[in-house]
Amino acid sequence: MTPDPHPYAALTPELILDALANIGLHSDGRMMALSSYENRVLRIHLENDSQDTPRIVVAKFYRPQRWSDAEIQEEHAFSQALVAAEVPAIAPLSVQGQTLHHHQGFAFSVSPWCGGRRPDLEDWETLEWIGRLMARVHLVGAEAPFLHRPHIDPHTYGWACRDQLMAEQHIPLEIERTWNATFEEAIQGVESAWQAWATEGRVLRLHGDCHPGNILWTPDQGPHFVDLDDARMGPAIQDLWMLLNGDRRQCTQQLGAVLEGYEQMRAFDRRELALIEPLRTLRLIHYSFWLASRQNDPAFVQSFPWFGTLSYWQEQVSTLREQIDAMQQSPLTA
Repeated sequence: MTPDPHPYAALTPELILDALANIGLHSDGRMMALSSYENRVLRIHLENDSQDTPRIVVAKFYRPQRWSDAEIQEEHAFSQALVAAEVPAIAPLSVQGQTLHHHQGFAFSVSPWCGGRRPDLEDWETLEWIGRLMARVHLVGAEAPFLHRPHIDPHTYGWACRDQLMAEQHIPLEIERTWNATFEEAIQGVESAWQAWATEGRVLRLHGDCHPGNILWTPDQGPHFVDLDDARMGPAIQDLWMLLNGDRRQCTQQLGAVLEGYEQMRAFDRRELALIEPLRTLRLIHYSFWLASRQNDPAFVQSFPWFGTLSYWQEQVSTLREQIDAMQQSPLTA
């Protein structure tokens, strides 16, 4: 039986150009693929002379069957609300009265192109600036909830991922039982911390995947956020902990700088600091699930050839055990 071709196999350059032309945007032929594993994202130069449309845009073709139209439109509405609040973020353009378009089975959006580099997270002033900016994102995020997008919690990023990995037999038999036992011990630590926080904790709309690669820095304007594709509901600390790197002393210093900026703009619930290691644990589990669920995408097979090997899962067991130990330590303070 011949396996089904991957949906992106049909996303040819001709189809991309036809999709843009269908909404009145005509390329001058210059098109470059940008780094993105989840979606297909391209920088495209346009012939348009209209002042309402930039000459260089970024077209994002969403992975089929990942998000519903309602979920994508919530992402767009959130990014537009950020721009309306003068938060430096990239929002999709409204073309022909809408931000979400469809062509030949693909949903896509078009955004203005904006350059920049990764921020220098060794610089405390940079961390403080990002903290202030993230607080402004959360002020907008707290104004209303997502109605269609999921939450980040022990079920969505933990149990549901484990069940799918086991059901689809992604874990080698030699280590399946060991990995599952380690997972169950780790998720108990996650749930314990989560329940202690959730009695009074609040969730809000988040960037959701705020690693340094999703922050672009320009010398004159500072940081701005890109790629709200993983926006979800969750605790505010989810958008802060990925900025921390190094040993405990370094992370404590970095956290202090980020919160110094954050609390200039918005109050922060310090109880959420106890969620840093549980959230890191959930991200590790979800990452394995994410890789497993994309194995029919040739781009993933080429970029992650080591996924699914026995050594990969042995390393995951070791990493989860390290996280079990980390969750038993006292939380970071700032």
